[in-house]
Amino acid sequence: MQMQSIAIDRALFQGAVSVEQKEDGWKPWRIPYKEFSLFPPNGIGGTAEISAGVRLRFSSDTTTVRLELAQLETQVQVDLIYGEDTLVTRELEPGRTTVEFDGLPGQEKLIEIYLPQKVPTIVKALTIDEGAVWNIPDIARTKWVTYGSSITQCNAAFSPARTWPALVARRFGLDLTCQGFSGNCHLEPMVARQIRDLPADIISLCLGINVYGGGTLNRRTFQAAVIGFVQIIREKHPDTPIVLMSPIWSPSREQVTGASGFTLSEMRSEIEDATARLSALGDQNLHYVNGLTIFDETSAEHLPDQLHPNGQGYSIMGSNFGSLVMQPLLERYGLDRRPAVANG
Repeated sequence: MQMQSIAIDRALFQGAVSVEQKEDGWKPWRIPYKEFSLFPPNGIGGTAEISAGVRLRFSSDTTTVRLELAQLETQVQVDLIYGEDTLVTRELEPGRTTVEFDGLPGQEKLIEIYLPQKVPTIVKALTIDEGAVWNIPDIARTKWVTYGSSITQCNAAFSPARTWPALVARRFGLDLTCQGFSGNCHLEPMVARQIRDLPADIISLCLGINVYGGGTLNRRTFQAAVIGFVQIIREKHPDTPIVLMSPIWSPSREQVTGASGFTLSEMRSEIEDATARLSALGDQNLHYVNGLTIFDETSAEHLPDQLHPNGQGYSIMGSNFGSLVMQPLLERYGLDRRPAVANG
């Protein structure tokens, strides 16, 4: 089949903070890549170059889409979404570089390709049917920025469009920027500044589990760091709804003191108290969510290592967060699909 190339440029990428043009293609980053040295160690523990939540978005009447990536050393999945959220998943085996999606309907449709959520990727080429038309649509969507740990990056999700943030974003038509950094959610001020500077209509911060395990903050500093993180974001998002979500259920940590000096149960109380302190001083757009309402012991079979949900577990998280958190927020703030603007 004769194919034509789509010119790769920054406008194709959604959910990336920056995109680096390299000799062999385009690499999406979840930090400003030119400021790499300001996000130690090694770009937020090497996680900022992982393409979690990053999509290629365009409209076309093509029946075939072919994507070429730089060679990867691990098996990954790539998802293509078209029409009313029709999902097609392709496996990319180690050593292979190309995935093809064929049999798509011939009418014009919005296409989103979710890049792997667990490895860095470099996009080398994107091709469609010879003679097909395509464009990059200017679609106003409610912008959602979510921050967290590996439980927000979701390596064990069935595929990149089925992480819990992606499931919520697809359900409500949101423009997602995922700031889930596996093992590296430690409330760094530079990450707070980055979220502050991103356009966002809704911000969610899933905090605690990496601090619990790493002991990077303690009883003296954890709540202060939570408060400071929120206040930095508020410098440019004074009225944006912010969700502070405490850790989901982890049976071996609930009543066991970690390196931080907290049990997981105590850590939830610290986050709830930080929310109350800020709200008492006038922040009426700050909302606490107990992580146990999103994933608890009733889903124990989907928590194989007692810490990370499996694919079905992330589906449960997405369903619960969507119904209990996102839908009420969208309704309360009148945010359904309205254009997003950067505050400040």
